[in-house]
Amino acid sequence: MVHLEYYLIVSTLMMFIGIYGFFTRRNLLAILISVELILNSVDINFAVFNRFLFPEQLEGFFFAMFSIGISAAETAVAIAIIINIYRNLRNIQVKNMNELKH
Repeated sequence: MVHLEYYLIVSTLMMFIGIYGFFTRRNLLAILISVELILNSVDINFAVFNRFLFPEQLEGFFFAMFSIGISAAETAVAIAIIINIYRNLRNIQVKNMNELKH
């Protein structure tokens, strides 16, 4: 049986890699992937804490499934926005977003 600490280490690494990617990337798609990493680390925490604290109940898994559904919808909307930005600017770099104000 895998101990709780191993799941938390993986989740923490995913969280910090996502935060690092969010603050250092200049491409909108890379930033979106970083946000998805952060959300997936939260989903792992939901499932793991449910398994170790309340093994007979499924609330953590339902929260994780709900979060995955919300993140899928968020990703679809974000990709649609990114495609629209690309059609207008022919670039998806963050530094060029000031051109949308004009």
